[in-house]
Amino acid sequence: MPLHIHIGTALYHLGVRVAAPFLPKARQWINGRKGLWERLDKKANALTGCLWMHCASVGEFEQGRPFLEAIRAKQPDLPILITFFSPSGFEAVKNTPLATHVEYLPPDSAANAERFLCSVRPSMAIFVRYEFWYDHLMTLEKAQVPSFLLSAIFRPSQPFFQWYGGAHKAMLQTFERIFVQEQASLELLRGIGIKNVVVSGDTRFDRVAEIAAINAVLPLAEAYRKAEFRPVIVAGSTWPADDALLLEALEQQTNKARVIVAPHELSTGSLAKIATSYPIPVAVWSELESELERQRPAGRSTNDAPDDDPLNARTLLVDRMGLLSRLYKYGDITYVGGGFGSGIHSLLEAAAWGKPVIFGPHHGSFAEAKGLIEVGAGFEVKNAKELVAVLQHLLNDPKALETASKAASEYVQARTGATQRALTGIQDVLRGTTSSPTRTPA
Repeated sequence: MPLHIHIGTALYHLGVRVAAPFLPKARQWINGRKGLWERLDKKANALTGCLWMHCASVGEFEQGRPFLEAIRAKQPDLPILITFFSPSGFEAVKNTPLATHVEYLPPDSAANAERFLCSVRPSMAIFVRYEFWYDHLMTLEKAQVPSFLLSAIFRPSQPFFQWYGGAHKAMLQTFERIFVQEQASLELLRGIGIKNVVVSGDTRFDRVAEIAAINAVLPLAEAYRKAEFRPVIVAGSTWPADDALLLEALEQQTNKARVIVAPHELSTGSLAKIATSYPIPVAVWSELESELERQRPAGRSTNDAPDDDPLNARTLLVDRMGLLSRLYKYGDITYVGGGFGSGIHSLLEAAAWGKPVIFGPHHGSFAEAKGLIEVGAGFEVKNAKELVAVLQHLLNDPKALETASKAASEYVQARTGATQRALTGIQDVLRGTTSSPTRTPA
């Protein structure tokens, strides 16, 4: 491993260990990897010849999931190993029926990478979006295990395109094929001599379109939606900065829209703060789940509910994981958090339902944000004044809301198909039938 990458990796691991006594996520990162080799050894026979997919966290898994489902449909007996870098990804997906085994990625070192391959013996490896681990990739290449990069997106500021990026470029050369989301990434890579690149699109479009097509009902959200005839804003994956913005805007807004809020952090402190700050009355999802069947007479319409019925609450606080991609269905407008921090969360989950999407300004590395803005379905806001203006525009003008909603749905539908393109490309490479350029020699 080149010295600067080795030092960076070592410092990261040291930082995690130092932070572990104080930060739960760091502690999970350390504790989750305890017993890793014993677990892999027990699964070694079942995993022999597996497809190994590595994801950073939950978002990357959702990108890779359509590909896994397509593979599983074609080869139901193929063993599948999924690894994660982050504890949140592992915890969310550890019981998925798509995998033979779900595990943490061993820390990146030559010894760990060699031990991992000896234990797992994969037939191919898929890395999703932007996971680059030098020793794991080099060891795969040395063992002649074909590896692929799925739904990748590149930016000029990344190390691959800098004067010091030789080792990073070498990682790109280990892939048999790199499937990128858009033409700009292909051109960046070809500019540094990487030719094993195909524009396949983003598999997330297939995933969110599938969720919308299944159209699974969330009875509690549907009951809340029908309880009053006021517009509903679904605010998903919100952070404190998003909550502060929404609260200020809701105070200024004239039509008193109702809010379904699903915060990114579900800690007791975060939930308590939201429950005491959002417009009252506030109903809590978990409490309603246990109370509604007991309190609501069978067959009674929610439209006949008394004023103190919890379904008439101004705010519905969702304190459950795994619901957000379906919750967006019940909003007139959606707000996606993260745009005042390190970056927005999934806009496509909301757009797939044909919902206009509002988000903060930190979205430069998300192509879908730019795309939704261009078609009139996405709206960037920098402050509460701008948020109020967007809400008033969409909620006071039915035609504007209809136009933006249609644009959101069409934007997603027009970009499906990446999964099949990548699957066909990988199968062609493995069969040796592709006429595309091979990877650039190191």
